[in-house]
Amino acid sequence: MTSSDAIVIGGGHNGLVAAATLGKAGRKVLVLEAGAEPGGAARTEEFAPGFRASSIAHVLNRLHPDVVKTLELEKHGLQIARADFLPSVALSKDGPPLVLHGAYGEVLTGASSSEQSAWKELREQLLRYAGILKPFLSRRPPDLGGMSLLEAASLGHTAVALKKLGKEDMRDFLRVLLMNVADLLDEQLADGRLKGLLAFDATLGSHLGPRSPTSLLGLYYRLSGESGGVAGAQWLPKGGMGAVVAAIRTAAEKAGVMIRASMPVARIIVEKGRAVGVALDNGEELRARTIVSAINPTTTFLDLVGPREIDTGFVRKVKNIRMRGDAAKLHLALDRPPRFAGVDAAGHKGRLVIASSPDHVERAFNPSKYGEFSPEPVMEITLPSLADPSLAPDGACVLSAVVQYAPYRLKESWDAGKPKFLEAIMAQLEAYAPGIGKTVIHAELLTPADIEKRYRMPGGHWHHGELQADQMLISRPVSGWSGYDTPLDGLFLAGAGSHPGGGVSGAPGLNAARRVIAMKG
Repeated sequence: MTSSDAIVIGGGHNGLVAAATLGKAGRKVLVLEAGAEPGGAARTEEFAPGFRASSIAHVLNRLHPDVVKTLELEKHGLQIARADFLPSVALSKDGPPLVLHGAYGEVLTGASSSEQSAWKELREQLLRYAGILKPFLSRRPPDLGGMSLLEAASLGHTAVALKKLGKEDMRDFLRVLLMNVADLLDEQLADGRLKGLLAFDATLGSHLGPRSPTSLLGLYYRLSGESGGVAGAQWLPKGGMGAVVAAIRTAAEKAGVMIRASMPVARIIVEKGRAVGVALDNGEELRARTIVSAINPTTTFLDLVGPREIDTGFVRKVKNIRMRGDAAKLHLALDRPPRFAGVDAAGHKGRLVIASSPDHVERAFNPSKYGEFSPEPVMEITLPSLADPSLAPDGACVLSAVVQYAPYRLKESWDAGKPKFLEAIMAQLEAYAPGIGKTVIHAELLTPADIEKRYRMPGGHWHHGELQADQMLISRPVSGWSGYDTPLDGLFLAGAGSHPGGGVSGAPGLNAARRVIAMKG
C-alpha cells in the first residue's frame, strides 16, 4: 500500500496535465496508465515497419495557452511558430482547390474577389462570436445553484463582452448561436468548396450533419481554440502528437510526478462516501487523499466506482451520456508521396479536406443515422512525413486521415463492413489523387469499435461524449456536476468528458487540477 497526495487515473494528455499542475503545486502525485505508454489517443505510433503516425488526433488546434504557460512546455521542447500554421485546402474534382492560409483563413485564395470579401466579413464575425465563449474554456463552469462571487464576476464579464458587440451584433449572435451551420453558410457565402470545408469542420467528430440544429456550435468551439496564442490556428507538431505528450510528460516528471504504465485500475475504493484509493488489476491497493479520473466518465462511475456507491438519479444521467463515435482514423504507408490534383507543395504539407459542399457532408452523414456508411465519405487528410521525414522511410510517405461518417454500430457489423468502407475511402482518395492506390504498402483503418478497444474509449468517441448543446458547459458530463467535482468526496474528473470537452487542449486537466488545489485536495 502506497500513500500519495493524489492518484491520477489515466495517462492521456489531460491526466498528465492535471498531474503536472498538481505536482507544481507541491502535491505528491502518482499517475496510473493502463496502456504500455502514456499519451492515450495523442500518441505517435508505428502502424507499419518504419511508418509512424499520430494515433487519433493528428492536427493541433486547441492546446490552451494557459497549459503551455503553466507547464512551461516551450522549455520542454514544444515550439509553436506562426510559420508552421497549416493551410486548409478544400479539394475539388471539377477544378482547382480553394485554400485558407494562416490562422484559419487570414488569407483566402482560389475564390472570386466577391467571395473573398464575404469570407473576410464572415471570418471576423465567427471569431468575434467564438471569443464570447472562449473565457469559459479556461475556467470551471459556473455553478448556477451556488455561484461564488468569482463565478458571478466571470458571467458579468461575459455580459459586458456581449454588450460591447453592439446592439446589432448582439442580436445576431443570439440569433445564430443555435443555428445549423448550413443555413448560416448559405446566407453569407456562395462557393460550394468553402461552404463544404466549413460544414465539415463544424461537424467533425460529432453525430451531426450540417443541417442538424445547433451544428454551428461546433465551428464556434473549433474557433475558440488557439495555437501559439492565435485563434483558429492549426499545426502539425514535429514528431506527431506524441511530441506534445512528451513535453507534458517532461513537465510532470520535473514536478516530481511518478508515472506507472501498464497499471490498469480495477476499482476506486470508496469508504463512507469518500474515494480513498484504488485497487489495481494485480490486486495491489494504493491510497491517496484525492483521486482524479482522467478517463471516460461512464467507465469511472459505472465500472470503477459502481452504481451502488452513488445516487440512482446520477447513475441514470451517466448512462444517458451520448458517446457513440462517428469518425474513423485511416493510416496509409505509401511508397512515395501522393499528388493531389491542383495542389502545390505548400498545400500538400497542410490539411486537405474532401467535402465538396454542405450537401456532400449531409449526404455522408445521413446513412450513419441508420447504421450504414456513405459510399462517398468526407475526410480530413494530412501527409505529416512531408514536413517531418522521421515519420517514414526515405522517399516514402505517411497519410493520416479522419474519415466521417463511420457509425459505431454498423448494421452489417464492422467485421463484414470494414473492407467495403476502406474500398469506398480509397475510391474517394483516387478521385482526388489519381494513382494513390498503387502506392499503398500498408493500410490501417480504425473504426469507432477499434478505437474503443485500443484506447479504452467507450463508444470510440474521442470527446468522451457528444459536444452538443445539451452536453456542454454546465451540462458536461451531466447537469448538476459540471465543475470537476463528483458525488463522492475526494473524487474529481479531469478528462475530455468534462468541460470544455475533447481535442488536445489540456483544459479539462488544468481546470480540474486547479479545482483540486482550491479545495485543498
